[in-house]
Amino acid sequence: MNGASSPNGGAHNMHGLRTNGQQNQKQATNSSCCSSFQMPLHYPRSKKSDYETKPEWKLYCLLNEYGLPIMGDVTQKRKFAMGAFLWPNQV
Repeated sequence: MNGASSPNGGAHNMHGLRTNGQQNQKQATNSSCCSSFQMPLHYPRSKKSDYETKPEWKLYCLLNEYGLPIMGDVTQKRKFAMGAFLWPNQV
């Protein structure tokens, strides 16, 4: 024996891969449970005037959809949304 095989018959390298390229079950399970956030498909196309008149609940939903912070009053939420979603020449 050259020490490359394990007691269960499969050889392992130091990264937890078997010789056939499959990961150990424990490692594969840990890497698949990272996050549930999924980026929305469409970028918001609102104008500055839209953000200035948007109700607080819509701002809350928009920021929440993109996983952004939702703290502060409605004015702070508006400013944050405009800074996050408007191009610099639109602000």
